[in-house]
Amino acid sequence: MAYRKLGINMARRKALLRNIVTSLLKHGKIETTEAKAKELNAFAEKMITLAKKGDLAAKRQAMSFLLDESVVIQLFDQIGPKYADRQGGYTRIIRTGFRRGDAAEMVLVELVD
Repeated sequence: MAYRKLGINMARRKALLRNIVTSLLKHGKIETTEAKAKELNAFAEKMITLAKKGDLAAKRQAMSFLLDESVVIQLFDQIGPKYADRQGGYTRIIRTGFRRGDAAEMVLVELVD
């Protein structure tokens, strides 16, 4: 699986991805750059797949990646059962334009209903 370096070292990249996946699952949608959104997509799908399993091992794996325990509870109680019959494609990326400061392409990432 190819990954994007995002111009930062591995520890900062992992922390960034943990933060934005936690925010996405907590709020349902976030606005970020296109490169971060494409990288976020894979990790969010993995977390939702873990929630669909629903066993203790899956909950511990999700707890080790996500930063907020209340998000893990919400993931396993609400989000996982919502996508129980869906085979993938839990997130949607919508382009919103360019950021004013550096002209980076901004996107809205949201969970599919």
